[in-house]
Amino acid sequence: MLDLTKLTAQMQGLSQHLTQEAVASRHRLELAQKHLQDALPSQLELVQKQENWRDRILFANATPVEPLNTCVEIQTPPKMHTVIATDGSQIAPSHHEIAYCYLLNIGRVVLHYGQNRHPLLDSLPEIFYRPEDLYASRQWGIRTEEWMSFRRTASETTVLAELACSAKGGHRDKETEEVPTLAMVDGSLIYWFLEQLPFDARQQILPPILEAWRKLRDAKIPLMGYLSAARNVEGINFLRLVACPHPVPDCTSFCPNQQEKVPCKIFEPLRDTALWSTQLKPGQRGPLWRSNARILDLYEDQQIYFCYIHVGAEIARIEVPSWVAKDTDMFERSLGLMLGQVQKGYGYPVAIAEAHNQAVVKGGDKARFFSLLERQMIRAGLKNVGTSYKEARKRGSIA
Repeated sequence: MLDLTKLTAQMQGLSQHLTQEAVASRHRLELAQKHLQDALPSQLELVQKQENWRDRILFANATPVEPLNTCVEIQTPPKMHTVIATDGSQIAPSHHEIAYCYLLNIGRVVLHYGQNRHPLLDSLPEIFYRPEDLYASRQWGIRTEEWMSFRRTASETTVLAELACSAKGGHRDKETEEVPTLAMVDGSLIYWFLEQLPFDARQQILPPILEAWRKLRDAKIPLMGYLSAARNVEGINFLRLVACPHPVPDCTSFCPNQQEKVPCKIFEPLRDTALWSTQLKPGQRGPLWRSNARILDLYEDQQIYFCYIHVGAEIARIEVPSWVAKDTDMFERSLGLMLGQVQKGYGYPVAIAEAHNQAVVKGGDKARFFSLLERQMIRAGLKNVGTSYKEARKRGSIA
């Protein structure tokens, strides 16, 4: 139990710290705005420097492919369109439960607008209990719980592609096939966790994801990752090229230890969203960027582009594969469908929110799952089926 009386004494110090941090944050934002203006006339030169010295730059940064002062109005979505989303949840394995296994549950949502068609809202559960599922990841030093989340990411994408292609091909009449369709996922399309995985482990996660993306590309269904409260700094870090006091941005020679306070690190910890909140009005998007994350070298021909959009409630980061970004009509149309979803969801895409609701495993669902499992084990002739004493005691108090 939390002792609020003891906690109250610490609140005054926290309040003073937050006040000081707010002043410092405003100063960093003013610096970022000034460097953004300074970068406008020399943007092409900065991009060329970035390209020439990319192997010597030691901080994550993105490349703007449009003028930095770009502000584009998002188009209104058409009356007839379809939005598809998936999200996942799981029951983690525990030695204190009646059986050591885990469950993935992928929520599926297909919403049709202006078409007089029923929506799809359901979930696909899958249980993993074989030794090769539970213990294979340990050969790479990866805990089962972590491996489960990686498998979930791949499953979400695979199910999304199957669902989108099925929804588009379900009706063969010309009118239905031309209805604009958008496939959405919650979060980034840049899977940073892949950097830490050994080659064999990575090969079980990334290829199915890229194959699912290719299916969406062939079906001409745009894919989009939606990031709320994004913490990314790739755009801000591009402005560090302006702040660099050296003749060239050769971090390896001039500033090899990026953990120290290097001369160009004057905006940290300012985020991209903070800067673009001062540049955009509701319903506008900023410039399109190409991410230079090193993990994208493994993405073959499906590099990731992103932009920031003022969706009304916040500045959201939108990520798309290169084949969406380079098709101007598809890109702008998909942004319109996305913004319509945010408006229908009162600040967050309704399709993604519903996919989460379909996927989430609540306490009652977990209890019913293990109850069903217990009956199956007893029916199979197993004895002494039950939770550990520790788990049983944690579920109730006698104090």
